[in-house]
Amino acid sequence: MKSGIHPKTFKSKIVCNCGYQSEAISTKGETVSVEICSNCHPFYTGKQRFVDTAGRIDRFRKKYAKFEDKKA
Repeated sequence: MKSGIHPKTFKSKIVCNCGYQSEAISTKGETVSVEICSNCHPFYTGKQRFVDTAGRIDRFRKKYAKFEDKKA
């Protein structure tokens, strides 16, 4: 490896908004803040939910309801 071209690495403390903390090696700095981690992410916790933003599900059902009427 060439000397002087690689970034400095730090033993960083990673802190999530939920309060979970872990240590890793990073080039970002001593402390790295994240918004979501595997401890609080819905995919890993099994608490997934569907967010119906502006009635998208209702609009989809209304749009394709006419095709369901023709099949029956």
